[in-house]
Amino acid sequence: MADPGAAPPPPTSPAHDSPLARAERFVWLTARVLEQRLFAYWFRDGAADPVETALDAYRNEDGGYGHGLEPCLRGPVSLPLHAVRALDVLDAVGRCDGRRAERVCRYLTSVSTADGALPAVHPRRHGSPPAPFAPVVADPLGRLLATGPVVGLLHRNEVWHAWLFRATDFCWQAVESLEGAHPYEVRAAVAFLDRAPDRARAEAAAERLGRLVRGLRLAVLDPDDLDAYPVAPGCAPGEHHFPHDYARTPRSLARAWFTDEEMTRSLDFLAAGQQEDGGWPVRGCRWAPTPAPEVRPMVTIEALRTLVAYGRSVG
Repeated sequence: MADPGAAPPPPTSPAHDSPLARAERFVWLTARVLEQRLFAYWFRDGAADPVETALDAYRNEDGGYGHGLEPCLRGPVSLPLHAVRALDVLDAVGRCDGRRAERVCRYLTSVSTADGALPAVHPRRHGSPPAPFAPVVADPLGRLLATGPVVGLLHRNEVWHAWLFRATDFCWQAVESLEGAHPYEVRAAVAFLDRAPDRARAEAAAERLGRLVRGLRLAVLDPDDLDAYPVAPGCAPGEHHFPHDYARTPRSLARAWFTDEEMTRSLDFLAAGQQEDGGWPVRGCRWAPTPAPEVRPMVTIEALRTLVAYGRSVG
């Protein structure tokens, strides 16, 4: 990582034109403070405190998070999917523990469904503009989409709370009964399985899920032939999913779903996706003017992290 106090590279140097340098310029020009702080933490030896301070601006008195923390969901109200994003940020900077996790777990308990799971959107959202993919209903069902990543992150950080036991049981049942899966549902399942304490059970569930992903053609294995892969219902036009979307790091259980050649093609496609302004494109989240521009820096940071995790040079 670079010294944050060092002088920037001269405009004509190779480092100035590296993927990382171009992405950094994009982030500083377009990103919210939270994503700017996260970029500095991951790539410029930044501290964790500024990240947590930026995250606190989205926290509500009920212990949840709102105010567009997850940019695709607007309005001030706390929502489970905002909590997913908050825990992911806290985990990334090593702060997903103690009173922070306890506070979030109290909120999660208050919005859980009868089966102990999390809905994507809670009825108390009334008054905030709903996204078309997350309608407000009076009696929402528990969703793996929201529950899986949260349970996985809490297990990863060895957080124990009464809410977690029933939620874990829900995740096992949901993952092991998946049949007509959706890409985002699969990604939520992977987020759970990669961190579930019962590793033998997780490996068996992941092996079955991988066969399902390949059988349903949920991952583009040949980026040069996108038309051969269907876009899942509810996704934006052209919103395909690739091996690197499921296996964010080589340590993920989803990595075993793909051959080395398939993963190489996927990472090549990801690396080539950096646009002229230094950012990566957003494939979904286009229902309102603001979400996509706010998501792009997040997508850009995730692209860099994925490439680095697989040993690709970004500068």
